Amino acid sequence: MELRQLEYFVAVAEEANFTRAAERVHISQSGVSAQVRQLERELGAELVDRSTRTAALTPAGAAALGPARAALAAATAVRQAVDDVNGLLRGRLALAMVTACTVTPLFDALAAFHRAHPGVEVVLSEDTSDRMVAQVRTGLVDVALVGAAGEPPADLESLTIVREGLVALAPPDHPLAGRGRRGQRRDRTVPLTRLVDHPLVCLPPGTGIRTVLDRACAARGLTPTVALQASAPDAVVDLAQRGLGLGILSASMTAALGSERPGLVSIPLTGVDIDAVLALVWRSANNPALHELLRHCRTAFGLPDAA
Repeated sequence: MELRQLEYFVAVAEEANFTRAAERVHISQSGVSAQVRQLERELGAELVDRSTRTAALTPAGAAALGPARAALAAATAVRQAVDDVNGLLRGRLALAMVTACTVTPLFDALAAFHRAHPGVEVVLSEDTSDRMVAQVRTGLVDVALVGAAGEPPADLESLTIVREGLVALAPPDHPLAGRGRRGQRRDRTVPLTRLVDHPLVCLPPGTGIRTVLDRACAARGLTPTVALQASAPDAVVDLAQRGLGLGILSASMTAALGSERPGLVSIPLTGVDIDAVLALVWRSANNPALHELLRHCRTAFGLPDAA
């Protein structure tokens, strides 16, 4: 019995799919299948039921999963103990971030972390905030940069990066753009009650910005008209520029993309009592590599060190 066989078996069990497990451990699907078959022969029992579309565990597989995880954790602890003596960091760190992330301090933190600890493999993925939070909870992801409505999930540890309001992006000739008779912009805001009278271009459900908008509208009994959805903030801006609807983003996201692009006005929203929050979330910082990455993130974002 080899540790890699246990690693592949645990990956298949957690992904419930041989293809996804192979992608996770970075070898071919046939390689994963062969190693799990070898493990089954050595144990004298079938661990995975291959008769269905999902790779479900047999009773023997379910019984083996806990000890397999414990064996892998013990092996990691042995390596970590030796690396601690030698002052080295090794291993694998799974980081997820919101789709089409433009938060450059995070990239700065990753670069600094990589220079300091080249022995740690960093795996990067993108998804919606809701899905990433679920991945952190199950341990598939070590840390994620997510958008949230009001507060980060209470059951996870977190580091809030930004807390802010929403803005609407409108062409200058839009009724809500607030241009004077000579075309000068008037400083103004737009209440949520007026916003919902117009078609909107939004990020999809599951994102922090969309959750803030939906909850704020629901609290006032309002029904927004979402004309178009786009997963990338850049696409929201581009669609709003073309008059297909008012774009809805956060204030800092709009600033990062260029709040005053030609043909577009940024208008703060009022009547939204829920903050849009951007935060790093994780389940446990017992992983030394994660602890170090968080330290670099605090530096890159100009936040105080952890107590």
